[in-house]
Amino acid sequence: MTALQEVLLAVSLWPILFTISNPINCGDEQSSLSNCLSISQEKLLDRVIQHTELIFRVSEESCTLFEEMFIPLPLQLQTNQAGNACMTKALHIPSSKSEIQQITDKWLLHSVLMLVQSWIKPLVYLQTTMTQYDFASEALLNKTKWMLEKLISLEQGVVVLIKKMLNEGAMATTVTEQDLFPTDLQPDILASIMNDYNLLSCFKKDTHKMEILLKLLKCRQNEIYNCA
Repeated sequence: MTALQEVLLAVSLWPILFTISNPINCGDEQSSLSNCLSISQEKLLDRVIQHTELIFRVSEESCTLFEEMFIPLPLQLQTNQAGNACMTKALHIPSSKSEIQQITDKWLLHSVLMLVQSWIKPLVYLQTTMTQYDFASEALLNKTKWMLEKLISLEQGVVVLIKKMLNEGAMATTVTEQDLFPTDLQPDILASIMNDYNLLSCFKKDTHKMEILLKLLKCRQNEIYNCA
């Protein structure tokens, strides 16, 4: 089996990962969120925010590890100055403070869900490609695996939260999977490393955006004036 075939196989198997993930007691902070129908809406929102904060923190650590192992400082600076063209730009989720303030609670929740779901396959892809690098540390590989597992759990929690708060299922998106995530393998190792670095950087940005949206939602639920 070629490297490309291995990556595509792993990406195609992510729904199985979702199915076989073992939910843990919802009362445990580190547990899955899929068994949270029995707890209050307020507590569930807190749990979803905690999950997002943890994922963001680990994504920061993963970016730092990846930079230390693969990205020389001049290239880091060049990449930061150029900016990252993140795939989730196709979702057209508001990013400015004024835009975010104007969207409804319903769109806040569905925006978070779209971001979460758009990252599951790329993280499967990332986990697979990084195992092919000779110098990828066990710590980085474990963090990537952990982020994927927690992201699947976060998806479950947000879906339950939508049911509790809006009494409805998830909305369908018109953006295709191919728009978000081309599955062609990079032709050389340097291109592959830079692609993975871009994925990690964008994932960190998007998890931070999820955190902002969810905290704004919590602020609104608590009826605090002038939520920022």
